[in-house]
Amino acid sequence: MYKRTFWLDEIKDETTGEKLQDGTDQSAGHFNNAEHGISDANLAAALILISSSLTAEQVATEEKTVTLTNSQSYPFNSSTQTIALAKARNFTDYTVEAEVLSHSGNVGEVKIFDRLLNGFKVAYDGSAKSATIKLRIKGGM
Repeated sequence: MYKRTFWLDEIKDETTGEKLQDGTDQSAGHFNNAEHGISDANLAAALILISSSLTAEQVATEEKTVTLTNSQSYPFNSSTQTIALAKARNFTDYTVEAEVLSHSGNVGEVKIFDRLLNGFKVAYDGSAKSATIKLRIKGGM
């Protein structure tokens, strides 16, 4: 993060020559701080340019809420469910965020796997009998 320098002029009394205010030191430290700030600003501008070139479709989020059920006793689990995407993706590098909304028992970790262009699988690895999970799918376009 850029640390702003507030520059001051050296001020002298014109009649006596007495120094009334010291000026800001013009040292490598101050100039290098400015150089870092300029570099950071250029990088930020490039990132804004890149992100603004993404289409609305590429940054859109698809949300699904699913209820997974498990009929087996721990450590076994039958909660795997296949999720179909509303629109097929061009790439399988989309991200899926999972938020557990409700559950009956220990959910453990929510796992997203077997990603395809048109869907993926989701499961949890805990002993819960059921869990309602909100899925947010982004990217892949």
